Amino acid sequence: MDTIRFYRPSEDYGEFSNFSPHRIHLDGKSWPTSEHYFQAQKFHDPAYRERIRTARSPMDAANLGRDRKQKLRPDWESVKVEVMRNAVRAKFSQHAELTALLLATGDAKLVEHTANDAYWGDGGDGRGRNMLGQVLMQVREALRAAAASE
Repeated sequence: MDTIRFYRPSEDYGEFSNFSPHRIHLDGKSWPTSEHYFQAQKFHDPAYRERIRTARSPMDAANLGRDRKQKLRPDWESVKVEVMRNAVRAKFSQHAELTALLLATGDAKLVEHTANDAYWGDGGDGRGRNMLGQVLMQVREALRAAAASE
């Protein structure tokens, strides 16, 4: 099986990064990137969520989301994968070119290749959990099934 590694939005398959500049519409709001949405969902405070939603860049949104002076929602660890799945599903179903790109990967293994993250990514050495890659492959399967039933 082929493996597709991605990380930076400016590189091959950079569209798979949550930092890619693809606006999503979710929970009645427009979000500049899936990163903005994901980071905002960590908190119950509506004002802080809005601050993240309107952050200038996905990196700014990520930094706000990592601020541990802010109180995380108590169920975050149990819901974070589903939040990511919702963001990724929205992104890849709301942009036809992204749907086509994801489906065109066939059965390739999708890997967020970075030493910076061993949970969402592969940890740089392949030993990470690659949860973002797993979510992308789940969304790909759902999109493939939806396309087949049309």
